[in-house]
Amino acid sequence: MKLVASIAGAGALALPAAAEELDVTVEIPRLDVAEYHAPYLAMWLENESGEATSLAVWYDVDLRNEEGETWLKDLRQWWRKAGRSTDMPVDGVSGPTRPPGVHDATFTLDDLEPGQYHFVIEAAREVGGRELLRAAIDFPADAQSVLELQGEHELGLVTVAVNP
Repeated sequence: MKLVASIAGAGALALPAAAEELDVTVEIPRLDVAEYHAPYLAMWLENESGEATSLAVWYDVDLRNEEGETWLKDLRQWWRKAGRSTDMPVDGVSGPTRPPGVHDATFTLDDLEPGQYHFVIEAAREVGGRELLRAAIDFPADAQSVLELQGEHELGLVTVAVNP
């Protein structure tokens, strides 16, 4: 599977006509806590065999000596599926944490094998909690479909639009 990612505002990409596209909107809630840290966040697709393809990993890229990478293992499920075998940073996948608010990302999946996948998003926050949401997605999509996942603590509303 070839993966091309574009974060909103990063510029347009030339895409083949047959590419599948995921438009993801992630709400990071503002929490009323004494010590707030933006969450580390990972989004990925899992095929029927459980193999993961990372779509995005948001973490503290500005820490000295790449110390931010040390805490990626707090994204426990992503770490087990893909993180421990991934050399960070990954161009087009890794990026800085995001502040509270609504954030958009578009992922273009070229040559995606037909079948059922799970879209998975996981968030973990220092001096906070962790949360994992998942939803089944079939590829190729015959028509646009929209999935809504509602987080309870570290994530708010996550919307995934599948565009054929």
